[in-house]
Amino acid sequence: MAGIGNDYHVPKLRTLVREVHKNDGKIAAQLNYGGLHNLVDKAGPSMYMMRGTKARALSTEEIHDIIEAFGEAAERAMAAGFDGVQIHGAHGYLLSQFLSRLANRRTDKWGGNLENRARLLFKVYDAVRARVGSNVPVLLKINCDDFSRTGFTIKDSTEVAKAICKRGLQAIEVSGGGIGRQEDLRARACSLDRELYEASFAGHAIKMRKVTQSTPMALVNGLRSRACMEAIIDKDVADLISMSRPFIREPDLVKRLKAGREASTCTSCSLCISKEVFGKMMLRCHLE
Repeated sequence: MAGIGNDYHVPKLRTLVREVHKNDGKIAAQLNYGGLHNLVDKAGPSMYMMRGTKARALSTEEIHDIIEAFGEAAERAMAAGFDGVQIHGAHGYLLSQFLSRLANRRTDKWGGNLENRARLLFKVYDAVRARVGSNVPVLLKINCDDFSRTGFTIKDSTEVAKAICKRGLQAIEVSGGGIGRQEDLRARACSLDRELYEASFAGHAIKMRKVTQSTPMALVNGLRSRACMEAIIDKDVADLISMSRPFIREPDLVKRLKAGREASTCTSCSLCISKEVFGKMMLRCHLE
């Protein structure tokens, strides 16, 4: 992952942005903090066993420092020329951890009911918005479901999404999977519509669409065929298609689909994000 936690990151990020703009593209900086997943200092909302190591709970002062750090990172993104920023509130990273009843067992104003568990996300959004201004797109990636039995559910997600959209969010990206995820629970996010079978979270996305209203919504995970992508748009499940692994395999996939290709050749083998590879070498497709 690219860093944006210090000013010395800005020059290289500016080079990246310049290349994207040279080719008439738009680019947003995704802002994230690992929390319990941090390698050096595993610290999250509460004490928690993470990969055999007991992670500690963040202090109130540290929480405020993290809020400020998100704002500073957003300001660096603007200095580097990014067109917008996306707050990463999904996949079991820090903001997702605070939203989860499983990971967040605090008894102060940062834990307990959903309003308190969502407080960090809202404070981060406000800090980011204050740094970038009202005219810069601020986006959010959020779980529709942690797929744990006691974590962050679709009911929680719709409430948080509704509240943050009212704050002026420009787009919300629906994803899934957090702390304590169980693969056998993923099916509860699917849609029974056969045209949407690829879209792993389409069923939950339809529920979130009802509360996000005019805020543009993107859907990610499992999308490979043009037919399913078109169905998502035509059935008003979402406004935008989001992908990652297909672009790792075929960076020019959009052009290929536009030229008549019916689907990505990505097989979702996930070797590119396996523990043997991810973070240890340059990101690339390993199915060759």
